[in-house]
Amino acid sequence: MTKKILFVSVCTSLLFAQSFEDYNKAQTQAFEAEKKQFAKHQKSQDAEFENYKKAQDLIFKEYRKEVGAIWKTPKMSTKTSWVAYSKDKKTRSDVDFKNKTITVETIASSKEEGEKKLKEMLKKVVTIDNKTFTKTDPLEVKLSKVKKPFDVVEGTLDDEPIISNMIFSQKPTQTKVTNYVDKMVQENKIVKKSKVYTLQIHMPKNALVRKSQQYYEAVKKQALKQKLPISLVFAIIHSESSFNPRARSYVPAYGLMQIVPRTAGIDAYNYLYKRKKLVSGNYLYNSQNNIVLGSAYLHILYYKYLSTIQDPQSRLYCTIAAYNTGAGNVARAFVRTNSVYAASKIINTMTPDEVYNKLLRDLKYSEAKHYLKKVYTRVQLYNKVYGS
Repeated sequence: MTKKILFVSVCTSLLFAQSFEDYNKAQTQAFEAEKKQFAKHQKSQDAEFENYKKAQDLIFKEYRKEVGAIWKTPKMSTKTSWVAYSKDKKTRSDVDFKNKTITVETIASSKEEGEKKLKEMLKKVVTIDNKTFTKTDPLEVKLSKVKKPFDVVEGTLDDEPIISNMIFSQKPTQTKVTNYVDKMVQENKIVKKSKVYTLQIHMPKNALVRKSQQYYEAVKKQALKQKLPISLVFAIIHSESSFNPRARSYVPAYGLMQIVPRTAGIDAYNYLYKRKKLVSGNYLYNSQNNIVLGSAYLHILYYKYLSTIQDPQSRLYCTIAAYNTGAGNVARAFVRTNSVYAASKIINTMTPDEVYNKLLRDLKYSEAKHYLKKVYTRVQLYNKVYGS
């Protein structure tokens, strides 16, 4: 009887083991299939986004060529300047947020025509909002017609002023705008060279402080949510775009905090919403969205990628540098690999001042060294303006 029970038990055990092995094998196969499916989806998504980017780049290239046929020097928007053209491309404006200047230029056959067109463009520049600009600008209209990837997150733009609140203390009336434009034309000489008439004016000295006030509530909210100093978020915005909500670099990176959709954009969106998604340029031109994602990415750098750095000040220096050049390049300033963990072992034996000086000396790129110095100086500045 005992032998029979033992035999049955052994058979049952073998069957159970076989069943478990089959189950385990099935689970592994399912996991591998899911992994392959995800990789295939990722590859498809990357390819689709690359085609989308190429289509946009082609439009930029063609538009620049069209502008170049009219202007000796074709200007396009950058991180710190917002450039806009009239429909016929014979009048343009260039708002330099960094140097707080507005330059309007037009090609005209007479002084009277030139002055009229300059006034019209200046009126438009100092009053237009983000939403209206996107809907009416010739280049933006062309870009909006490019087919977007099927799962890209699109954004809606609001009517936030682009530079109006840098000049006027409150939303100006039409009369006030007209008076302002007339005054600027009277006080600043219109320069003529060939058939090009140019007017350059300076915005108020406190224009950037005024602009920063527009974003104070959004920055404060996200800084508290992501456990960051308010002054750090403001310093990053100032250094990345000089508060230009239409900022676009060649990478391309978009908006106030210069978010790159395929890198920081994906990481930040996934951290916030638990989905790996690409976001569109318009999503990032919405300043609220931009501050949300930029603050989230700073959180990821400080609390995740660089979490093994023990001293808060040392980690802050590394976070600032990493926002510009990546955590791997920060690690390479201390060790010969991209390993933050390996670098942190050395960093944790150093004082914050030693870490700061080491980064300024040994970061691979001079741009990152300059960026660290610039941002940290501004952190101290915004500490005085808004507190930490």
